[in-house]
Amino acid sequence: MKCVILTSSSGVGLAHADRADMVVPFIYRFVSGPLPSPDHLSCYLDSRISRMFDEIHWSDFVRQSPFVTRETRGCPLLWVFKTYGVDRIELWFDPEPNSQLQLIWILDYLRSEPSVAESLRLLCVDFDLRGADPAELRHRDVRPFDIAENDFGIASTAWEAYQAPTPELCAGLLDRPLGKLSFLKPAMEDLLSELPAPVTGLGATEMRLLEKIASGHNRTDELFRPGTLGARVFDPWELGTLLEGLAFGPAPAVAGLDGKLATLDPDNARSRNAAFRRSRLSLTEFGKAVLEGREDFRRLNPIRRWWGGTLLTNERLWRWDAQGRSLVAPQGP
Repeated sequence: MKCVILTSSSGVGLAHADRADMVVPFIYRFVSGPLPSPDHLSCYLDSRISRMFDEIHWSDFVRQSPFVTRETRGCPLLWVFKTYGVDRIELWFDPEPNSQLQLIWILDYLRSEPSVAESLRLLCVDFDLRGADPAELRHRDVRPFDIAENDFGIASTAWEAYQAPTPELCAGLLDRPLGKLSFLKPAMEDLLSELPAPVTGLGATEMRLLEKIASGHNRTDELFRPGTLGARVFDPWELGTLLEGLAFGPAPAVAGLDGKLATLDPDNARSRNAAFRRSRLSLTEFGKAVLEGREDFRRLNPIRRWWGGTLLTNERLWRWDAQGRSLVAPQGP
């Protein structure tokens, strides 16, 4: 039997676990920045337009495989499945929010291919793939599920909701059954919690950053270490962007972040990392007031940030009431 594993970047270790003939990790980050366009995502899975075309392709991240050679690298993913007679396609996506977004995206894409859909199996990965040892993964018993048309429908609905220009449809997912996509609902609630809160104007991870800094964690290498914040949504570089937003606005909540970060090229990873490491953080008086719920950070600071397909601005500021599990729509002028 010829088997392929589709997974998120969290599952790259599966390539060393000898569970499949080919492991395809998807690397897109859907939790921050503008979403890639549908055409861009289709090109990622389709043929590479040109060897000189500076766009990523699914095959770029596949280590040596009998299905991806020098000659076939750059071919469409579905072509590989059909040409090599793949019998089983396993979906390994753990509960982490970005992985769940990748799962609904790829299910929505594969829904239109009935021959491929029959080969799909959804694995119940109820553990953190990123930290899993490949040797342990080789023998780990993970329960598979067949995927029915209803599951494809739920995935398509959820992916459409996340791409929508407001978060209303995503909030509606919390009140409906999601079938075999059991990890999607808590992932979506984690994502909604990153919308600004009604009182403080900050998302859950931004508030955790303030809490940790207030308790004496003044070094970014510690703040960005996995598990320190207890947050699942953002990776370390995305945390850096959030921290800059807290430190460089008209009314900063955080002091001590190296000012060079405001002018460095976002792609200059080495210099940015050095600047983060030089920083010694503390809360401003305004930051303390925000943390205590006495000030709204967005009252004095601008926001222009993407949440899925929703562009958050001060004029269109959707907020999330975590206690009431409800959206707060933008206020009128």
